[in-house]
Amino acid sequence: MAAGPAPAVPLTRRASLNIVAFILELVVKTGVSLVLTPLLVDWLGTALFGVWEMLGRLSGYLAALGGRPAEALRLVVANRQAAADADHRRALGAALVVWLIFLPLTVAAAAVMVWAAPAITGAAPALYATLRLATALTLGATLLAGLAALPESALHGMNLGYKRMELQAALNLVGGALTAGAVYAGLGLVGVAGAQIAIAVVSGFCFWALARSYVSWFGATRPARADSRRLLGLSGWLSGGDLISKLLLASDVLILGALVSPAAVTTYVLTAYAPRAAVTIHGSVVGAAMPGLGGLLGQRQYERAQLVRRELMALTWLFTTAVGATILLWNHSFVGLWVGAQHYAGPDVDLLIVLIAVQTAFIRADAYIIDAALQSWLRVVISAAATVVTITLAIALTRAFGLPGLCVGVLAGRTLQTMTYPALARRCVEDHGPALPLGFARGLVVTAALFSVASALGQRLVVSNWLVWATGVAATLALASGVAFVMGLSRESQHAVLRRAAEVVRKPRPRPPSPPSRPGP
Repeated sequence: MAAGPAPAVPLTRRASLNIVAFILELVVKTGVSLVLTPLLVDWLGTALFGVWEMLGRLSGYLAALGGRPAEALRLVVANRQAAADADHRRALGAALVVWLIFLPLTVAAAAVMVWAAPAITGAAPALYATLRLATALTLGATLLAGLAALPESALHGMNLGYKRMELQAALNLVGGALTAGAVYAGLGLVGVAGAQIAIAVVSGFCFWALARSYVSWFGATRPARADSRRLLGLSGWLSGGDLISKLLLASDVLILGALVSPAAVTTYVLTAYAPRAAVTIHGSVVGAAMPGLGGLLGQRQYERAQLVRRELMALTWLFTTAVGATILLWNHSFVGLWVGAQHYAGPDVDLLIVLIAVQTAFIRADAYIIDAALQSWLRVVISAAATVVTITLAIALTRAFGLPGLCVGVLAGRTLQTMTYPALARRCVEDHGPALPLGFARGLVVTAALFSVASALGQRLVVSNWLVWATGVAATLALASGVAFVMGLSRESQHAVLRRAAEVVRKPRPRPPSPPSRPGP
């Protein structure tokens, strides 16, 4: 009897599997980070930990200068999932060509960053040699990671990101163990940076093996000149957009460290840990659904794409409102329990950081849609203007008001993206309806009310026990989610959210097996 083909995984179900994979990865990564961060703060010291955070931002700039061939490959494969295997192999070959084209630029930029690192971080002269070596190792790991990301991008592009679930979790644990080992061995900043090299190498080999197992076409063939030119053009826009995004989202740490001190960076980063983690969770969940949306756009199924975007915006609002209120109520206690109350930046800065996180979540949601439509150049132009405004305001306000001024500068400077990205995303999905969704004003009022109450209570409600804190967080999150769902969403949006949740948890029905083949005459 001939075996029937494996049942197809529906779009929503596959997206939900990708989301589960990302959630598992984030849980493990967050757990590792929660354990490692206090160790790094204790062993490196407040100032040197701030320097390490600044090196992380420099590595982000270098990754953007590398052309983002892995991201371009993911988008091209996702947009053309039904293409022939030979086309996919040429796309992977083109991605390798693009990586090589950008390599001289990234090496030159890395050399400049290594030489300038002491001036950027404000380190003492006695630390110049150590800092430059640590910077070189950190940036070297970034160069290797750009190449190692290609097999992973093949998995994501084929909407098979969930296949990496256990592997990615294990790699996070290995990376944490290597970093902790370097800290306990007394290797300092150089050891922590060297651990990133090992992590990049191990990750690359593991994902190569995984892609070989699950992606039938995985491999590279010599691309046609048109293939390389097309991917190079997309990579260029993605690289420019990512560099601008890093300037928008990561320059805050460098500006604060250069104008105030690395110790102020530590306070800022630790206070912003929970909001940034929330934004990362949201971005990963949204990113998991993008290969499916890219497929809809590639097939010109614009009505379904419009529905996906509307549901995405409703879920983004629900998530940011509930999580933001929870953070405002419990972040003071969290920082105190985790690393010490002396590292909490205060209620005003906390509120500004949460507002920046909310703004970032909406900007990224629409940015993902624009990229899925292969229209990255649209947002790059807008982001370039927003970058100039944001950095100018951040520098001026940081000089005048310190950390609160930095937050206000970032929030105000990125208003241009907040106003224009929704229009660009609606254009990509051919949505000609009203610019503002139904119930926008009601949602804004609900968010403002929850944030105000949570911020006021959060300064008075400080606990000294992790169990009490965890119980309070769970109760607050549930209550805030319920209030936001009932009072902030329109009836249509409520039904859409419930329908999508039901599709996620519903098990796919297997197709009946094919009838046995009959022998020929």
